Amino acid sequence: MRALIVRLSAMGDVVCGLPAASSLAEAGYEVTWVVDPRFAALTERCANVHQTVSIDRANKDWRKTIQDLGEFDVAIDLQGLYKSARFVGAANAKTKLAYHRQREFAGWFAQAVRPDPTSLHVVDQYVDVARAAGGTTTSSFALSPTNEDTENAKALLGPEPQRYAVVNAGGAWATKRWAPENFARVAEALHEAQVHSVFIGSAAEAEVFEQVKATAKCPVTSLHGKTSIGDLVGLIAGSCLHLGGDTGSTHIAAALGVPCVGLYTVTRPERSCPYGQIDNCRDTDAGLVAARAVRLATT
Repeated sequence: MRALIVRLSAMGDVVCGLPAASSLAEAGYEVTWVVDPRFAALTERCANVHQTVSIDRANKDWRKTIQDLGEFDVAIDLQGLYKSARFVGAANAKTKLAYHRQREFAGWFAQAVRPDPTSLHVVDQYVDVARAAGGTTTSSFALSPTNEDTENAKALLGPEPQRYAVVNAGGAWATKRWAPENFARVAEALHEAQVHSVFIGSAAEAEVFEQVKATAKCPVTSLHGKTSIGDLVGLIAGSCLHLGGDTGSTHIAAALGVPCVGLYTVTRPERSCPYGQIDNCRDTDAGLVAARAVRLATT
């Protein structure tokens, strides 16, 4: 049996969709995933995605690319937008299903699958779509770094202490971000527990780190703009903690089984917390977050 999954972006959403691939693979499907080239490294590092197909939005031959993939038993749109639904619509598939939040006429191309009433987290809702195609009930992300990812992460860290926490003080939405002085306070608490804080993010987010660095009374490291997605997987896999908001690296950490402290200000943790770790996302008070971060990092 063959299954096609389409989830193009963004980083965290692609990660949250990986258990849907596991659901299908565990049921005997060979899984092909169509993804934005920027996030292909994630599906390539998932043991239950057998083929990754990267298609840029500007690709004028996208229809031929999809049709050349051959026949599928099921094609699934996990994004629910026109840009993803068109690929499912063009696929040669016996059954076409979709995540229930369909917009931009996505409903024309595939049948929406309503989630189980108990499926509050988006991961479980994605798995519900796979289950409608005969997939298993699972929470396996099957994500792991390559040897190269691990070595690259070590090279980026250099002679830093062995125990480190990965901290993401940025995020796509400014409204999701925590105050720099709060991150500084947590970094200080971790430092006292002999855990070094390594900050990640885009080059454009380095300004936030500089504010943290100016406030923190301890050494902190910035890898802003220096990590590929593969490097990020390797870096987070070797850490003892991840601290961040509702952003891609948080979901990578949860997928890798790394303890996470989630900072949720405007989004609901029930739907998008680091999967399986909602109890670590209840507080945004700096003192409480620092205490929980130290406890998780040193346990």
